[in-house]
Amino acid sequence: GYPRIGDQRQLKFALESYWKGEKPLVELEAVASNIRYQNYQTQINAGINLLPVNDFAYYDQVLNMSTLLGVIPSRFRQENYDVEVSFRMARGRAPSDDAHFCCASHAPEKSKAGYAGAMKKWFGSNYHYIVPELEADTTFSITDERIFDEVAEAQSVVKDGVDVQIKPVLLGPVSYLYLAESSEGADKLKHLPELLAVYGQILTRLADQGIEWVQIDEPILGLELNEAWQAAFITAYAELSDAPVKLLLATYFETLGAHLTLVSQLPVAGIHFDAVWGKAQLTEVVAAINADKVLSLGLVDGRNIWKTDISETLKLAESAHHKFKENLWIAPSCSLLHVPVDLASEQKLDHELKQYLSFAKQKLSEVALIAAALSNKGISASASQAIRSEIAQNTQIIQARQQSAMVHNAEVEARLKEINKVALNRQSSYSERTVVQRKKYQLPLFPTTTIGSFPQTAEIRQARRAFKGAEISQADYIEKMQAEIRDVIARQERIGIDVFVHGEPERNDMVEYFGEQLEGYAFTQFGWVQSYGSRCVKPPIIYGDVSRPTAMTVAWSEYAQSQTDKIMKGMLTGAVTMLQWSFVRDDQPREVTCNQIALALRDEVQDLEAAGIEIIQIDEAALREGLPLKKADWADYLRWAVDSFRLTTSGVKDTTQIHTHMCYSEFNDIMQAVAKMDADVITIETSKSQMKLLNAFVDFEYPNEIGPGVYDIHSPNIPTVEEMVLLIDKAAENIEIERLWVNPDCGLKTRGWRETEPALKNMVDAAKILRKCIHS
Repeated sequence: GYPRIGDQRQLKFALESYWKGEKPLVELEAVASNIRYQNYQTQINAGINLLPVNDFAYYDQVLNMSTLLGVIPSRFRQENYDVEVSFRMARGRAPSDDAHFCCASHAPEKSKAGYAGAMKKWFGSNYHYIVPELEADTTFSITDERIFDEVAEAQSVVKDGVDVQIKPVLLGPVSYLYLAESSEGADKLKHLPELLAVYGQILTRLADQGIEWVQIDEPILGLELNEAWQAAFITAYAELSDAPVKLLLATYFETLGAHLTLVSQLPVAGIHFDAVWGKAQLTEVVAAINADKVLSLGLVDGRNIWKTDISETLKLAESAHHKFKENLWIAPSCSLLHVPVDLASEQKLDHELKQYLSFAKQKLSEVALIAAALSNKGISASASQAIRSEIAQNTQIIQARQQSAMVHNAEVEARLKEINKVALNRQSSYSERTVVQRKKYQLPLFPTTTIGSFPQTAEIRQARRAFKGAEISQADYIEKMQAEIRDVIARQERIGIDVFVHGEPERNDMVEYFGEQLEGYAFTQFGWVQSYGSRCVKPPIIYGDVSRPTAMTVAWSEYAQSQTDKIMKGMLTGAVTMLQWSFVRDDQPREVTCNQIALALRDEVQDLEAAGIEIIQIDEAALREGLPLKKADWADYLRWAVDSFRLTTSGVKDTTQIHTHMCYSEFNDIMQAVAKMDADVITIETSKSQMKLLNAFVDFEYPNEIGPGVYDIHSPNIPTVEEMVLLIDKAAENIEIERLWVNPDCGLKTRGWRETEPALKNMVDAAKILRKCIHS
């Protein structure tokens, strides 16, 4: 697959214009068609022989699979499918809000009103998918014809005589069922026979269009599966083996682990294996798969942005090439949708750093070069010399990066060697710390606070742009931000919040803001990657040893504290989240990079404490996201992830109160690690689950203080006092009231003041009511 957003994020802007009702569907479709055409041409010109089709999606490929299979929730069904149905499934639709959620040309129909489908992260990546919903009356049938139209469209692009085949891509039936949620709570595999019948129809229609190869993605083969799910693969591919096309079974992001024997025996014509993330098992894979099958090797990393070491990769592929010969295919490890489109667009990156990088377009050339080097037969001497020259140039760049002073910082590396001498435990246990903290802060029962950010108004964003563009002076910029801080403090005082935050007006993003001030980080101009739908992110690049030249937040927090007698909370992003939401260097273990970030943050924490900011929140929103796909690998990850948090926080006094925040997560199976972080207070998202997510903390008997979110900040709705009293009361049934905090689910950056202020006022009033109940 190839990035679908367009080289200038054309898809994002076209989608948002359509959703606002500014442009008709025909214009959106024209933009989409042009992106696909450009993608086909880019891949053909790079020398790609099998052109993926159905890798394009307006929102996400799992949602496309749902509409193709007719898996449309009852709240969105209509007589004839159109693309608007998929947008409702992705974004929801309220009967009174049609213009916001869909094109104005579609007349509102109250029967189509409904909430959006659930969204989850895609196998440890930062891409999201819409979870399929299986209902009691779900039936499978070909409902969405777009895949067949796009196959015909791609075929029209390929000129006669060009060595290019069209290769449609489908999410496999077993992975599709595994990812789905069932309203019945029943065995999802009961749907497999009916589902396979529709897959058979799809494959037959593709064969009728002249398709020879179809790629079927089964990413759950990277997980640890029970016997029932393993057996489902045998059933599924025994039936699909009768299809009149050749199937390429694709896995990625992991080794096959114990499933290698299973996969090698499936009746498919070829297997794609991720030899980057699954490198440790490559020798076994080559030995296990019969040479009469195609082995597609993912040798170019589709999830990171570093130039491929061609010489080392050729050595890696040597045994596979010897065994499979013409049956060896060369590919990226996974879809290239996880990396930016084109490095050539970057005009402001440091020249040395830029030569170490490779985006999607450049990765196509790497795939073609590896293939050409391996099949170096029957080509001219000049062509052979050109290949050798390219490889030699690549080797020089790889070696330069290994030795670069930009990458390696002797002081950081020396400090890291001393890390084993740093105590990771706080001076005293939580039970001892809480006594001195309560005495010092004198907070009421149910203390109220927020998660950190307040609404980022148009004026704030404009001031940041103006400062970045040198349109206003630094002094003017600081005054504008300080004015915003004063306003935020005044609002919190009127509302009656107990522990204040400064609102973070100076921060563009919770990772980017810190990365811009740390050595070892770089930022692109156009390195956008799709997260879902029109939502694109621009991950930072961690290219070298990370260090903190100077304090990053202290001046803002000091100023905020000087404006009020209330307690001001310092706000930082944790090391794991900084790591997880970046493109990370691949020349050392992630643990080492994480510890470098943690050491930099440790210095910041201690500087905040010295400046009188003694309640400090370190957000670890991505702690769970970093979990390896195989549970067998969780313990090692959780060890270093938790230790990085403790490294950040362990140097403060007992009276300094450390908070952490985690976004929506399934805590049950990582509770021991969460407790080991030993934060004095943890705030979590719980309002959507009506406090059910708090059960994990109750069952585990979590010992420290907890702030279960009492209202959903993702909704514009203003919760009532009564609603929040009920939620806090529900939490108090299971958590000692002395350990309960009251706060929103998450930061308020994306909300407006019109919703935020009354919601927070209601939250404070709810806490006051409960205090009165306790004391009466």
